[in-house]
Amino acid sequence: MINQEVDLSAELTLITSFQDADPMGVIYHGNYFRFFEEVRRLLMEKINYNYRDMIESGYAWPVIDSYVKYVRAIPFNHEIRITAKLTDWENYLRVEYVIYDANTGQRMTKGYTRQVAVDMKTEEMCFASPDLIKDKLEPYFVEK
Repeated sequence: MINQEVDLSAELTLITSFQDADPMGVIYHGNYFRFFEEVRRLLMEKINYNYRDMIESGYAWPVIDSYVKYVRAIPFNHEIRITAKLTDWENYLRVEYVIYDANTGQRMTKGYTRQVAVDMKTEEMCFASPDLIKDKLEPYFVEK
């Protein structure tokens, strides 16, 4: 039996910038995806499959679907904690995100992205994730 309690997650804490805010002083809604991207980058580095590794492997992984639920407005100059967790990798990579107030722990935003493998030589979408991603994830699973 495979242990399902694996840690395929990453976390980042940052202070929001004035440049990320809209005229009302809250973070512009489009910038949330930049926060998601930064923590997703850390997650992919954790499993030794960063963007350079993707190119070298012959696969691109474009985002094909994304979702964000704005729970509470995030002001600029505010410390937030962003988490990312890889929750599916069979046919695509699904990463789920939560943004918390770093001081109170209150959830401020949640969302997800889905990325699909595209063979860079043929430019065709893969209908199942390549074996190489499963090989990258194998060390995170232990037999029970």
